[in-house]
Amino acid sequence: MGDVANSSVGHHAKNQQHGANRAGGFGCTLPELRSLMELRGAEALQKIQETYGDVSGLCKRLKTSPTEGLSDNVTDLEKRRQIYGQNFIPPKKPKTFLQLVWEALQDVTLIILEIAAIISLGLSFYAPPGEQSDACGNVSAGAEDEGEAEAGWIEGAAILLSVICVVLVTAFNDWSKEKQFRGLQSRIEQEQKFQVIRKGQVIQVPVAELVVGDIAQIKYGDLLPADGVLIQGNDLKIDESSLTGESDHVRKAVDKDPMLLSGTHVMEGSGRMVVTAVGVNSQTGIIFTLLGASGEEEEKKEKKDEDIEAQRGAHGHKTSKQQDGAVENNQNKAKKQDGAVAMEMQPLKSAEGGEMEEREKKKANGPKKEKSVLQGKLTKLAVQIGKAGLVMSAFTVVILVIYFVIHNFVIGGRAWLSNCTPVYVQYFVKFFIIGVTVLVVAVPEGLPLAVTISLAYSVKKMMKDNNLVRHLDACETMGNATAICSDKTGTLTTNRMTVVQSYVGDTHYKEIPDPNNMNPKILDLLVHAISINSAYTTKVLPPEKEGALPRQVGNKTECALLGFVLDLKQDFQPVRDQIPEQKLYKVYTFNSVRKSMSTVICMPDGGFRLFSKGASEILLKKCTNILNRNGELRSFRPRDRDEMVKKIIEPMACDGLRTICIAYRDFSAGQEPEWDNETEIVGELTCIAVVGIEDPVRPEVPEAIRKCQRAGITVRMVTGDNINTARAIAAKCGIIQPGEDFLCLEGKEFNRRIRNEKGEIEQDRLDKVWPKLRVLARSSPTDKHTLVKGIIDSTIGEQRQVVAVTGDGTNDGPALKKADVGFAMGIAGTDVAKEASDIILTDDNFSSIVKAVMWGRNVYDSISKFLQFQLTVNVVAVIVAFTGACITQDSPLKAVQMLWVNLIMDTFASLALATEPPTESLLLRKPYGRDKPLISRTMMKNILGHAIYQLTVIFTLLFAGEVMFDIDSGRNAPLHSPPSEHYTIIFNTFVLMQLCNEINARKIHGERNVFEGIFSNPIFCSIVLGTFGIQIVIVQFGGKPFSCAPLTIEQWLWCLFIGIGELVWGQVIATIPTSQLKFLKEAGHGPGKDEITDEEMAEDEEEIDHAERELRRGQILWFRGLNRIQTQMEVVSTFKRSGSFQGAVRRRSSVLSQLHDVTNISTPTHVILSAANPTSAAGNPGGESIP
Repeated sequence: MGDVANSSVGHHAKNQQHGANRAGGFGCTLPELRSLMELRGAEALQKIQETYGDVSGLCKRLKTSPTEGLSDNVTDLEKRRQIYGQNFIPPKKPKTFLQLVWEALQDVTLIILEIAAIISLGLSFYAPPGEQSDACGNVSAGAEDEGEAEAGWIEGAAILLSVICVVLVTAFNDWSKEKQFRGLQSRIEQEQKFQVIRKGQVIQVPVAELVVGDIAQIKYGDLLPADGVLIQGNDLKIDESSLTGESDHVRKAVDKDPMLLSGTHVMEGSGRMVVTAVGVNSQTGIIFTLLGASGEEEEKKEKKDEDIEAQRGAHGHKTSKQQDGAVENNQNKAKKQDGAVAMEMQPLKSAEGGEMEEREKKKANGPKKEKSVLQGKLTKLAVQIGKAGLVMSAFTVVILVIYFVIHNFVIGGRAWLSNCTPVYVQYFVKFFIIGVTVLVVAVPEGLPLAVTISLAYSVKKMMKDNNLVRHLDACETMGNATAICSDKTGTLTTNRMTVVQSYVGDTHYKEIPDPNNMNPKILDLLVHAISINSAYTTKVLPPEKEGALPRQVGNKTECALLGFVLDLKQDFQPVRDQIPEQKLYKVYTFNSVRKSMSTVICMPDGGFRLFSKGASEILLKKCTNILNRNGELRSFRPRDRDEMVKKIIEPMACDGLRTICIAYRDFSAGQEPEWDNETEIVGELTCIAVVGIEDPVRPEVPEAIRKCQRAGITVRMVTGDNINTARAIAAKCGIIQPGEDFLCLEGKEFNRRIRNEKGEIEQDRLDKVWPKLRVLARSSPTDKHTLVKGIIDSTIGEQRQVVAVTGDGTNDGPALKKADVGFAMGIAGTDVAKEASDIILTDDNFSSIVKAVMWGRNVYDSISKFLQFQLTVNVVAVIVAFTGACITQDSPLKAVQMLWVNLIMDTFASLALATEPPTESLLLRKPYGRDKPLISRTMMKNILGHAIYQLTVIFTLLFAGEVMFDIDSGRNAPLHSPPSEHYTIIFNTFVLMQLCNEINARKIHGERNVFEGIFSNPIFCSIVLGTFGIQIVIVQFGGKPFSCAPLTIEQWLWCLFIGIGELVWGQVIATIPTSQLKFLKEAGHGPGKDEITDEEMAEDEEEIDHAERELRRGQILWFRGLNRIQTQMEVVSTFKRSGSFQGAVRRRSSVLSQLHDVTNISTPTHVILSAANPTSAAGNPGGESIP
């Protein structure tokens, strides 16, 4: 609690300055409010009554008005910030550049190189006495030139220099990433707003500007940004699981439990609260301070263990089975909260120690979220290539050493002389360096770099396409998507609802009726029913610009009804002023179970009147009367209802309208009804009107859906609307086409088909339904989750389906979490939905999803292009170094040259090929699927074909180059001999061939025109030209460090000619049909799903862990740096949005678990799923609210 104590001490000091003047003129001190917010339920009520009388007493002390709010006076707000703090948590300090450099230095290959360079340097400065004697044989021949012998240190220095380059590039990349993320974060934070009342007006202020004493309006779907006490609430239910771990929703009421905590979600109802604690003093803030979001590392470490113990102790006394689950959750949470701290400091080795415990934990916690498809394939491939490289490099060193020993001591018959030892050791070091060089070239350390660059680049560009990516890997998963389950309202439609038809007083109006022709009694009832029985936060405001449409604020369905009142030349505001929100007697808010909303008001005669509105087929069943043309009651029997459905409701629905019934009921004075018995209360209603609301399809949606279908993606619509409306809209969008074999089901029918007699869902029943299902209407959130889970778990296709889901409501959370990619709506979406999603659509538009698919496929293709290029270089460089070393005892490509080649192929190529912009043609092919190999047979053909060309050229030059160019042979040169033109030509030709092959690598499906669209990628052009420029400098002026001798113009032209031959050879390879080459194998499959059991999988993961740890430590650090920044950003932002910190930690752990970086934290799947049970399905503030 160190930090918390400090902060409150600081505040105490401030309070003392104000002396007896009770906290600067306010009647509450900060510690007082903090201790108040730690109480719950009855305790809290008692404390409020004892100290303040009631909540309004608390408001008086805080100098605020429950109805008018604060005065919006700048000095007053500033004073409150000074005393009670700001609604802001200071972010963790970013890593310094030096820390990032240190992390980059941890790469295994780099460490090996550093050691080799240092040994090489040390030996070059040691001049052994026996060097000139003949006894050591011809080992040191050629080093007579003193100047040359002096230059022995250059090679070691050059290796060190290139290591420094690599490290600086990596660190700089990390550093700029961090800066970008912080920038993005601060932008997101500024956009986060909350409704408060100031000077009697409801205004939106940025969350960071909330102060203690503000009166905030809360409604379903909100994430509370600060702690507060409820002043007035309607049917308010809060999900406090992010703080307490209890999955049941907690009812809040002024007289039962008025304490509202930051970071919790409003799942139902609405209300107003007075803010009592902000920033680091709020409950989430205190936890964050514990988490050390603003503390020092050491304190965190010590606290970690105490906290876990404390929390375990605290929960230890719970007994019953169900509560045991909660205990487990809480312990997991405790672990996770502190885990976030521990994660920062864990060494990579953490997996070995806790293996057994880890296995246990994995079992307990159910399945972890899978690695992203691409990462799985890449890891496997990297490990395979790495192992091969390791074998080759060891082999090279062994052969060189054996050859040297046999040549000198067996054939030459010399004895090993002690004074010759340093000379021999120098040779062995040279061999070691050659071996390391082979390894460096073989290990594709550019892979993770390419993936990250490609993803980061895509994410940046996707922002422009209205996709805000929250999890990097979602971007690539989207390219594999085979199914999209989309909401209707707001995604496929414009979410600007308008009433276009109505049935009032026995008359069906096809347009807005003339109010003069309507019975005044009916008109008055209708206006009251709509104005009072809708959230008072919903309004229709005059347009901002002349000629624009009126602005709709709040729930769109209610906006349509209020717009209907305005169209009838009436006004809703006077009615609301006459009966303000405080005077509403009881409110049954809308939720997905009720599918209706009702409000009770007191009548002047002491009776009550209930207004109700909701889905017409549900509400009409509860109506026993209806108003006729003269405004009199006439009985409404089931027979009348059926006739009305046939004649009024179905025709409306077939026009794509959503039908809503508006009804009322009077309770006479005398005894008060039993308000909690909802079915009794909302029954025997009198129908006033049925209206048809239109929500027009967005103009760009049909085209977007056509693109999806062409790209092999099935679009399904999941909506709360009735089946006729849904079908009409689906036909307009092109989701269903006439003559196709498809299913449109209602939720009830869907459940009947997929459940057995016991009511359990059976996968094989589901498999009969989903392939043809296109529209699921009248669906509950549980149905949506069931459908998504069913499609993902299905095994009937050749490959597992990859499902994307869109959602905007609080109740879409479970489905968004379950899906492979969850899209939340940026405008209409609630905080809960955004929290559960992977990508946020900032314009709520379906066509942005198509862009996401395009970018996702592009990421996949970019990685494949990079692989095709990288592996060609790998194969050639390794074989050349290996055979060259074995035949001529010296690699034709020197260590420093190899490092330059490595830089070209890793860093530069990943930049060049990973930033190729996507083209529409990506949408013309089917999705690759989860088990499509990274390297197709066409790519394998290209890799091997180009490798054959390059090897032929290089070996020809190596063994016949001196004859062709009429120069001295560079073979068998002694240890410190000057660089030869011969080997320089080989090096130069090799690099120029790679440059031309980089252009070939731009196409991976065997296209002929490799230059197509090359100028649309300036990065690619500049990198190819830049590399060429540097190559000229290296060859002409590199001299001894690069082992290069300057070449003549003629030699340069020959090198270029051979290089450009690559492009011609590329055309030759493209002519050979892949189908003829039966021997080609694909590579880079994802791990097969069926063949691995859990046990094997756990072991396999461990094994990959070790391999990865050896081969990819640098990359893990790369990713880790990135993830750490991301998480810090998320944690801070979630806090500032006051989101559940648990969400952030959970996301963090899933990101990390994909990298197997920190293995001792598993994702608490059972915690997530608790939100999916039907009882907790909650109100939906988005468009789908009223069917």
